[in-house]
Amino acid sequence: MTDQNNEFEAVAIRDDQLTPWWRVAAVGSMVAFSLPTFITGLEVYQGLTPWQTVIALIIGSAMIFVIGTAMGGIGSETRMSSYLLTRIAFGDHGAGVVNLAFAISLLGWFGININLFAEAVSGLSQTLFGAAPSNMVLSLIAAACMTGVTFAGFRAINLLATLMVPVLAIVTVVLAYSALNAVPLQDMMTAEKAAPLTVGAGISAIVGAIIIGAIILPDITRFVRSWRGAMGVTFISYMIVQLAVMSAASLAGAATGSHDIIDIMLQFGLGLGAFVIVIAGSWVLNALNLYSTVLSIKATFPKLDRNLLIIGLGVFGAGAALLNLLDIFVVFLIYLSIIFIPVAGIIITDYLFVRRDDYRIEQLDNNRKFAPIAFCAWFIGASVSLLMYWGVLQSPSRIEAIDAILITAVSYLALSWIASKLSPPTTSKES
Repeated sequence: MTDQNNEFEAVAIRDDQLTPWWRVAAVGSMVAFSLPTFITGLEVYQGLTPWQTVIALIIGSAMIFVIGTAMGGIGSETRMSSYLLTRIAFGDHGAGVVNLAFAISLLGWFGININLFAEAVSGLSQTLFGAAPSNMVLSLIAAACMTGVTFAGFRAINLLATLMVPVLAIVTVVLAYSALNAVPLQDMMTAEKAAPLTVGAGISAIVGAIIIGAIILPDITRFVRSWRGAMGVTFISYMIVQLAVMSAASLAGAATGSHDIIDIMLQFGLGLGAFVIVIAGSWVLNALNLYSTVLSIKATFPKLDRNLLIIGLGVFGAGAALLNLLDIFVVFLIYLSIIFIPVAGIIITDYLFVRRDDYRIEQLDNNRKFAPIAFCAWFIGASVSLLMYWGVLQSPSRIEAIDAILITAVSYLALSWIASKLSPPTTSKES
């Protein structure tokens, strides 16, 4: 097949590559149907009272919806990936640093999800069938399948997601129905339980679990025709599917008292459903992780061969999973997430208020090499976020991720205004 698409290249998406927004929403929804989302819903319920859980789920989902809509809308209007947008915001050389760090983060999640997949499938197989393949075999098979889908590009990921979303929706509904059959909703909401977390911490957990996906949302919303379509993608993904999945997990946790989503599904007789959630959810999520990683590396090193890059990154991700580096890598990924949250604030602020006209593919032909103001604002936002995470500073809203984005945005606007006042008027055609 000839390479009739250019989705892996440093160019904008063409008209003939646009996809109906509801099909793109299927990809976003599949990420919400993944195992980490169920686990997040369980953890939030375990740390809060029932009514606090409701508040945290709604506010956390709404915040991700707002951030995702802004980033996704920029992607749909410019038709560029998040990594090309980063090049415009940070400059060619500056974006190389950001993009490579994003790639490491996403590749780390690729390995982590393979490990989660292997452990979950192994445990389910042992419980249901009395035998299970080794984690190494499962990890290699999973890596090969996920890499294979990435090879085919966004259309293959989109097709797989479109086929699996109805099945996963049914499993989620059955899980919630089974929980409500076991314990009435009124009893769940009036149950007395300890709340070791604050509502702000619960909201932060929800935001933190999804924020990287919201920042790189242009990777899929660039296939959508309009900002309204991108909003449709984020509304379905975050305000409907993600909220429903986390709510179903919370209800199941309340009904069973268990902390293990796989154990809960087995208790409700959803062994097959658990298999579908683990296999389909992990498959699409990891294919999307690898897809975004390839976009990142290609944006930074455009001359690299796409096919060799996909194979190499897939092998590297599988190797990370086989080496079982999760204990060390998860801590690293947490810090990467904290550091990357301000990137969204810079891109959104730069596009909406500072240099909107520069966000076009032609700009990359004569792009600036480095953007000091963007890096200064990023440093301020990331530093404040880390200090709040370490407890040195108090988060005003009790939600460090949101504070970091707002502080970064305000810093970027202030620094841009100061720079415009200090710069002499230009009389040349320089951009």
